[in-house]
Amino acid sequence: MPSHLSADRPAAQPPGRGSVDALISQTRRLKGDVDAVRRDAEEDDGPDHPRGRWQRALYDLALHQLNDLDEHLAQLRDGPQPTARTPEPATPPRGSLLSRVGSAEWNLLTDEASWSGELYQILGRDPAAPPLTLDELPSLVLDEDRPKLTAMVTNCLVDARPIDGEFRIARRDGDVRTVHMMGEPVLDTDGSTASMWAVLRDVSELRRSQRVVSETRDSLHHQREAARTEHRLAVELQEAVLPPWRGSLRLPHRGPRTLELAARRLQASTTTLIGGDWYDALELTDGETLLSVGDLTGQGVGVTSNMTMLLGAVRGMAMAGAQPGQLMAWLNQLLDATVQPALGSAVCCRYRPGTRTLMWAQAGHPAPLLFRDGTGRALNAPDGVLLGATSGPVYGQAEETLQVGDLLLLHTDGLVPGHTGTAAANLLLDLAPRLAGNRSAEDCVRTVVEEFGAGERADNACLLAAKVTS
Repeated sequence: MPSHLSADRPAAQPPGRGSVDALISQTRRLKGDVDAVRRDAEEDDGPDHPRGRWQRALYDLALHQLNDLDEHLAQLRDGPQPTARTPEPATPPRGSLLSRVGSAEWNLLTDEASWSGELYQILGRDPAAPPLTLDELPSLVLDEDRPKLTAMVTNCLVDARPIDGEFRIARRDGDVRTVHMMGEPVLDTDGSTASMWAVLRDVSELRRSQRVVSETRDSLHHQREAARTEHRLAVELQEAVLPPWRGSLRLPHRGPRTLELAARRLQASTTTLIGGDWYDALELTDGETLLSVGDLTGQGVGVTSNMTMLLGAVRGMAMAGAQPGQLMAWLNQLLDATVQPALGSAVCCRYRPGTRTLMWAQAGHPAPLLFRDGTGRALNAPDGVLLGATSGPVYGQAEETLQVGDLLLLHTDGLVPGHTGTAAANLLLDLAPRLAGNRSAEDCVRTVVEEFGAGERADNACLLAAKVTS
């Protein structure tokens, strides 16, 4: 079938067989390269990871399109199948996204139509039946798509505009297919439209594969948005649970202020959900002050909600007079009796201002750091956990006498990025000269944050500073 643009312009000569074979060879090499890259990429993410599904869908789409390009080039090399009255054309290769390209020409002067054998197959028509005229062609098209086809044909015949669009057809077997049509008018010597030619291809599978790519991309996007939303809710909930301060804490004290307090929570720089790190300070009814820092295992809104229960329990036991060691033992029994939360680590302090005595206990947590006169040290750890006969573990308790001007730092283990335990403590103690003098607790927190809070942070962390003022 001729596929010329106008009557006075000669049709382009088909490329030589050798040049098309070269293109086919290049396409097949590219298919092999893409398939190799796909196999390597499949090892990066698990089979159920949304990003992995999206990548696989894209690789499959690319390979399908390369397979179709291979088939189209072969069709170009071999030439079109005979038109009309021919046996049913062969079925396209399994896995192909596109049928072989079909072609047609409608002569407006004689009202004759000419179809290639491939077009019969694409439209699901009997090869022995006569080709449909332009007036009959819409009978194959779904009702909602007929205006689109009519507009394309009218614009081509009246305004000489090229056709490039898609519409859906209903085949006799009940299958609905999406067809992409491209065509141009053929002009006679006086510039009038003499006929219209077009090429059509079935793009149903191509559109389906593109929808898979889009849906997996949307799924990945929604998962990320859900993670961000949960992260934001967890942060907001933690801000509601933790004391609402970042600078100096104004406790509702009844007597002279003996401690100046400041704290900061540092969030991880990644999109991972915030964990159950906490800090807390509470003035007790006997004039003493409760200080605690710790973390719960897990992450997200659930663990942050459980932190409310834990802080309430710690405050309630302290208000009832429990000393740090006994408080840690009771807290351990309480958490052991529940499914969650699980205590990761904690340090609990009780400060008695009359004698400037600090009593404290820990459960797998870094010891408080004491800074005095330009030097710093970790407090000597209390005796280890003792196994009680009937009531579970009994936590050791230590005491330390503080002086006016002393600075006490309590922190979770993720404060110093890349370091934990003794290594992290030593880096914090190196800040002693900068924390010396009459600097406020808030200034000291700011110094620590400036040193260890900038840059990428993999873990959440909490820091509580207490300075003895009288």
